[in-house]
Amino acid sequence: MKKLFIPVAGAFCLLQLSSCLNTEREVATSRNTDRQFTPGLEANRGRVSERTVLRTVNASHNFSSPKAKDTFVLQLRGPKIVTSRAYFIILNSEGDTLRQEIMPATVLMSDQDMTDPQTATVRDKEIAILQGMNSFFRDDRFVQPAVPKTAVQPENVDAQSWSSVKADTRSIGFDYSSADGRERRLAYSKALKRAVVIAE
Repeated sequence: MKKLFIPVAGAFCLLQLSSCLNTEREVATSRNTDRQFTPGLEANRGRVSERTVLRTVNASHNFSSPKAKDTFVLQLRGPKIVTSRAYFIILNSEGDTLRQEIMPATVLMSDQDMTDPQTATVRDKEIAILQGMNSFFRDDRFVQPAVPKTAVQPENVDAQSWSSVKADTRSIGFDYSSADGRERRLAYSKALKRAVVIAE
C-alpha cells in the first residue's frame, strides 16, 4: 500500500507545482496583474443566441447636418458569423435614430474577397464578412452632393424624397449594399426630416 501511495503522492505534488508555475507565468505576462479575475455569472456564460453581438464597427460622418457628425453603426448579431445578421444604424448627434436596417451578413461579402464562392470554406466566408465590415464605411462611399444636377430620377424611388434631396446641394449620400444585394444610396432629406433612399 505504501509503495503505491508514494508514486501517487509524488505525481500529485508534481502536478500542483506545474500548475503553480503556469499561474506565475500567466501573471507575469498579464496586463492586469493588480486585478483579481472574477468569472462571470453561470447564467451569462457560453450562451450564444440570435441577440449576441459578435462585432461592432462605428464611423462618424457628416450626414444629416453640416455642423455635427452622425454616428454610423454596423453590428453583427447571431450565434455564428456566417448565419448572423448585420444591423445598420445611423444616429444623429442627439442620439436619435435616423435609419435602422437589418440584412444578412453574407451581403457584406464582396466578389473580390471570395475567389470562388462555390468552394469557399466557412472560414473563408467569415473572413470575407469581417473584411466587408471593415470597409463598409469607407470614405469613398460618402458622396456630395447626394444627387448630381444632371441626374434623372430612378423609377423605383419616391418622387418627393428625390426632389427634396436634389434641391439640397449640400446633401451627402451614402452608398452600400442592401439586404437583397443591390447597391443603394441613402441621403438625409431636410424637408422631410428623415433618411431616404434616392437610388437603388
